[in-house]
Amino acid sequence: MNPEAGPDQTAPPSALDLQLPRQLLDPGLTGLPAADADGLVAVRLRCVDGRIAAIEAWPGCPHHGLDPAALPLALTPLVEPHAHLDKAFSWAPHANRSGTIAGAMAANRNEANERTQEQIHGRGERALERGWRQGLRAMRSHIDSLGAWWEPSWQALEALRLRWADRLELELVALVPLAHWGTPAGEALAARVAATGGLLGGVLGPPYRPSRDDQRALEALLRLAERHGCGIDLHIDESDQGQARGVRMLLQVLRHQPCSVPITCSHASSLALLPERQLRPLLDQLAAAGVAVVALPGTNHWLLDRRPGCTPRLRPQAPVRQLQAAGVLVAIGGDNVQDPWFPGGDFDPIEVLRFSVAASHQAPWLRQGLAPFSTEAARLLRLPWDGVLRQGGPADLVVLAACSWSEVLARSPQRRVLRGGHWLPPPLSQQPAAVLASVGGMTAHLSP
Repeated sequence: MNPEAGPDQTAPPSALDLQLPRQLLDPGLTGLPAADADGLVAVRLRCVDGRIAAIEAWPGCPHHGLDPAALPLALTPLVEPHAHLDKAFSWAPHANRSGTIAGAMAANRNEANERTQEQIHGRGERALERGWRQGLRAMRSHIDSLGAWWEPSWQALEALRLRWADRLELELVALVPLAHWGTPAGEALAARVAATGGLLGGVLGPPYRPSRDDQRALEALLRLAERHGCGIDLHIDESDQGQARGVRMLLQVLRHQPCSVPITCSHASSLALLPERQLRPLLDQLAAAGVAVVALPGTNHWLLDRRPGCTPRLRPQAPVRQLQAAGVLVAIGGDNVQDPWFPGGDFDPIEVLRFSVAASHQAPWLRQGLAPFSTEAARLLRLPWDGVLRQGGPADLVVLAACSWSEVLARSPQRRVLRGGHWLPPPLSQQPAAVLASVGGMTAHLSP
């Protein structure tokens, strides 16, 4: 194949020469070279009928003078463990220019009162399309589920969940004030959520003030989730104060009211404010209870410790590396996208990874640095595929116009996404013909 021409933009490849993280390759494979300092291995993948037929050591390409370090870096499609599809792309008409949590709450209420089913469907469709084409394969989205907007929100996003099921798995979480689950309306909502395979969610801690009823409400939620077999995903301790009050309360309740359904603590930001002697026992307890954590550095860095005229001194976010060391399942997500809570984002998993390298010290060349976006996020959503390439597994890849992690971090890389052995058409608004040609040149040694 002519390396100047680039690969056919539509034809499925039969062989791909790439660098892949060793942790995304079958650990039982033999005959592969040792990973380099970036944790990457040069391989040749053979694809047949949308599946991986063989994973071989890269044989080299002396005719083109290539060495392994010149091969494109590739990943398997990543997972978004925490999003808000119902309010995505609503910043322009409902901007929160103060950047405060109070401002976000006010703008969120105004926006929610104007929502229509068609509007939510359009936002969700746009989000899933962008995420899919940029390398996402699954997403968990929280939905505001209290008030007049909850019914059209669920109808729109449930329809999208079914429509996208063969391309991107979508998991839905009902987000309400915690006390709602102890009411008859909460009982009815839980039954509705359970019927669609969703999760029960809520907010424990900021932006709501502590209440003496929080523990009772949390106990009611656990009973309801147990009864309906629904997982739980809580917005908890999203604060630059409070000393992890919500996590402490959850662990206390679980000690006398064990719960068999999966439980996730999203945000858990104020854990980072605890001194080591207080933090370590809490993390050990989270691990023992099987509670997972989703860290959300983007929105947390935008909202928390915001004071007029000041650059934040505190940057609290879930202490990812300490949680991992304690044995807690940890994923990292993008959270809000162009809504009152955060003005940026575009459902791009590579951008979330790039930001987290600096925000969370998540070095992607280390196993625990990449896992929160890939294999551990897949475990959190209980996906049937863990994202590790195996013979007979799906031929799903995100091929980057970069040859090293340093190049990934240097600039946002263009990419080509392979799903079921076929290249997805790129988002034309983001990747014009000239750019596609350059990506094609990077992957000229992909054999059609």
